[in-house]
Amino acid sequence: MKELLIVFHTQSGSAQCLAEAAARAASEEAEVRVTLKRAMAAGSDDLKRCDGVLFVTPENFGYLSGGMKDFFDRTFYPCEPGTLARPYMLIVSCGNDGSGAVRQLERIVKGYPLSPVAEPLIVRGPPQAEDLERAEELGLSFAAGLGMGIF
Repeated sequence: MKELLIVFHTQSGSAQCLAEAAARAASEEAEVRVTLKRAMAAGSDDLKRCDGVLFVTPENFGYLSGGMKDFFDRTFYPCEPGTLARPYMLIVSCGNDGSGAVRQLERIVKGYPLSPVAEPLIVRGPPQAEDLERAEELGLSFAAGLGMGIF
């Protein structure tokens, strides 16, 4: 069985709603176990064990949230940089354009290395019903791809 790790950080609750929507839909894939963890509770063992990872983060002051950055700071060296090849997807919750968080995450994950398998989903403002549907679609497609061995 494959494992999809969903790592999220939230302060307002918006990113958590998006992460939970993605996890709910991904859980429909029978061949994939979904693990949903707050960034501060997730660690290098979680990252090493998973077959793919979905990051869900707010953009704070034009960058990744501090909690998500902390996750990367704690896991990078224990994951033996350059050896942890995994697919990833990204959801950014923001009040602006989300581009700063996307850029920062893309730079960080090159060192693991993690490879993007979809364009980032950027949600501006509080998540609406259509945003939650898009998060569900992303979670389900990621889980289906992992389950079929595409990623």
